[in-house]
Parts: sequence; C-alpha cells; structure tokens
Amino acid sequence: MADKTALVLGSSGLVGSELLTLCLKSDYYKKVITPVRTPLPIHDDKREEIIIDFEMPPWEDLFPVDHVYCCLGTTIKKAGSKSNFIKVDHDYPLAFAGAAKKWNSSVFSVITAAGVSANSKIFYNRVKGELESNLKLISLNSTLIFQPSLLLGNRNEFRYREKILSGIAKATSWLTPSSYRAIHCKKVAKSMIDQTLYAKSGFSIISNKEMHKIG
Repeated sequence: MADKTALVLGSSGLVGSELLTLCLKSDYYKKVITPVRTPLPIHDDKREEIIIDFEMPPWEDLFPVDHVYCCLGTTIKKAGSKSNFIKVDHDYPLAFAGAAKKWNSSVFSVITAAGVSANSKIFYNRVKGELESNLKLISLNSTLIFQPSLLLGNRNEFRYREKILSGIAKATSWLTPSSYRAIHCKKVAKSMIDQTLYAKSGFSIISNKEMHKIG
C-alpha cells in the first residue's frame, strides 16, 4: 500500500504541522519530504528533512514526488513588507507548482482562503486570488485549491488580532453559515489528505463549506 511520496511545504505551520502528522501516519506514503529553513523536532523514519533556501530550491533533491502539499503562508507583519508577503504566499507556491509540473507529480494541493479573487481590492485576497489564477494556467495533472475561512488551532506564534477573532468566531459559530464559519486546522488538514489521495485530474476548488463536512 505504501508506495507514494509526499512533499509538504509549510510543515511547521498551523495546517502544515497537522498535515505532516497525517502523512506520516498514512499507509499510502512510504516517504514524506519536508523542505524547511530550520530543523523541526520531529523524528520519524518515513520523514526526510531537507534544509533549503526557498529562493534557490535544490529541485533535484526534492523531486520527483507523487503529491505536493503546499501550506505556505505568512502575514505582512511577519513578512516585513508586501513584497516579502508576495514571495511567500504567491511566488514560492507557484515555483513549486512549476517544479511539480516538470517532474510530473500527480497532485498539487494548496491552501488559499475563502473569498479570494485576483480582482479584489483587498491586498491579501488579491495575492491569493492571483496565485489561484496562475496555478490554473500551469495546467498540472491535478490541482486542488482549499479555501478555508478563519483557521482555528494553536499556533507556535501569538497573533493578537487572530486570537480575538477566533474567540468571537467560536462564540458565534452557530449563527454563521458554514461557507464562512471558522474552521479548525485539523479539519482542513484531513480534507487535504482525503481529497489528494483520491484526486481527479483537472483544477478543483474545495470550499470552506465542503471542508466542514469532513468528519
């Protein structure tokens, strides 16, 4: 059963760390590659950690792989500038998608966000929307776009505004339609791996509402 290889980008993040755990437990994967800037305190025989410079990835050391999971993401505050934000949330994912195309990976799964659009006046939504549009142009074997609303879970870093919004979202979740209701990172990660393992060819968008249906 375990005959596939996965590459997980953003494996130290909120969704990425949950996804990495699921991939390591999955009977479908014989190897899980995690490109990172700094080592992670995770020890598993199935996991292969590669320290990289995202500006100049060692493509031959990372590929070929069957499935690419992209959970890269940052904030403008953490990135330090809009240009750095664009690098992390648009340029790096697109570069890895291009590599996945070159090495004929069967599925490229990536997180964007609910309500994004390349024509949005909101900077964050526009960058994420532009990523979706450009991924569609690459025409990979199978591209899965996951669009969660506000993510719930315990981050390694403290984000005051997000903490406040999470508290409000939990208190009012019964009033909020599932299309916009805050969603736990574990549910997003499970949706990503479930959809990827049985992905069809082409370009697909998995909405926040669809991810809420995951058990």
